[in-house]
Amino acid sequence: MPVMTPDDLHRFLREEFPQAPPDFRVEYLDDTTIRVRQGTNDRHLRPGGTISGPTLMAMVDCGFYLLLLGRLGPVAMAVTTNLNINFLRKPEPADLLGEGRLLKLGRSLAVGDFTIWSDGRKEPVAHATVTYALPR
Repeated sequence: MPVMTPDDLHRFLREEFPQAPPDFRVEYLDDTTIRVRQGTNDRHLRPGGTISGPTLMAMVDCGFYLLLLGRLGPVAMAVTTNLNINFLRKPEPADLLGEGRLLKLGRSLAVGDFTIWSDGRKEPVAHATVTYALPR
């Protein structure tokens, strides 16, 4: 069972990490999976009317961070050590939906993957692998 609930995670973001992407909501959480939604607007668009790469990367990073917090508790000093993202297709200007999976949780590293879709679309727009260093 997760140590923190989605409401706990939203509170943590408000109080401890106000730099997190705005309009970011946890829709589902268990020990190894998180589903999140990020609202988007014009400031998330790049020329050509598509959601920007940095917006997608921030969603991956924040979503996996919250998955770890949900599993371990408020470990504020967990940090990204690697994030590799593949942009698969043009993300339409719409909410983004993401699902992250914790693949391995060790003493000092956590490894997972994260897939992102544009709301209303079946094909993913991006897939990432991510590694976090955990504080001792």
